[in-house]
Amino acid sequence: MRWVRYTVDGRTSFGLVDADRVEEVRGSPFSSYEPSGVSRPLSEVRLLVPVIPRTFYAAGLNYAEHVRAEAARRGEAPHLPAAADIGYRANNALIAHGEPIVIPADASDEVEYEAEIVAVIGRETKNVSEVEALDAVLGYTIGNDVSERTWQRSDRSMWRAKNTDTFKPMGPWIETELYLDAARTRVRVNGEQTIEFSTNDMLFSIAHYIARMSRYLTLHPGDVIWMGTEGKSPTIAHGDVVEIEITGIGVLRNPVVRADGRHTMS
Repeated sequence: MRWVRYTVDGRTSFGLVDADRVEEVRGSPFSSYEPSGVSRPLSEVRLLVPVIPRTFYAAGLNYAEHVRAEAARRGEAPHLPAAADIGYRANNALIAHGEPIVIPADASDEVEYEAEIVAVIGRETKNVSEVEALDAVLGYTIGNDVSERTWQRSDRSMWRAKNTDTFKPMGPWIETELYLDAARTRVRVNGEQTIEFSTNDMLFSIAHYIARMSRYLTLHPGDVIWMGTEGKSPTIAHGDVVEIEITGIGVLRNPVVRADGRHTMS
């Protein structure tokens, strides 16, 4: 199933995508639901972020080539992480499929995308094993972890480098049936492919993260875990369109605009 959250005629609903139509439901994928009997063309609704998470988690440095790329950027020897560590992001940064990524006027030119698969938690989860962990996942969506790298280097935290408004596109929907080992992630900027990698080729698996996290904290329905990215991302700028495709899920597409309308800083 593909769950969407959308608005039409001033009303927000959850729905199920069937080909090019959306079937409205009463309720939500995180509780009980029933069909409303209302069906609309998908093209006639405005897609929203598929879920507003209670807690927005983010795995960092979870692909080997990304670790190496980040080390090279800093002029250091790469060190693969010894444990699965988790961070947090802010809901204010979330935007939906099709909405613009807005680069602040005082940002540098070092603004980059990061293509990530996102696990969406479907039920309250505490102290689960890796064998049980994926039972907690409702489904998967796509995230674009936009980052301003000069702020990331200079600030004491990543409060603006990662959490500036619009820096976290997520969508277009939640896919509940996905074979992770077959999934591939591809990124296109202005129609040109910039990277492709095996989505599940992680240093620490989704199941491992959920099991480790649930030892110390309770995961709740609607929580999301962004699972990191591979390789080095090129910069993006005003006028670009970023498309992240994960096979079996779909395509997350967002245009890029700069608040001052310039392609580069003067």
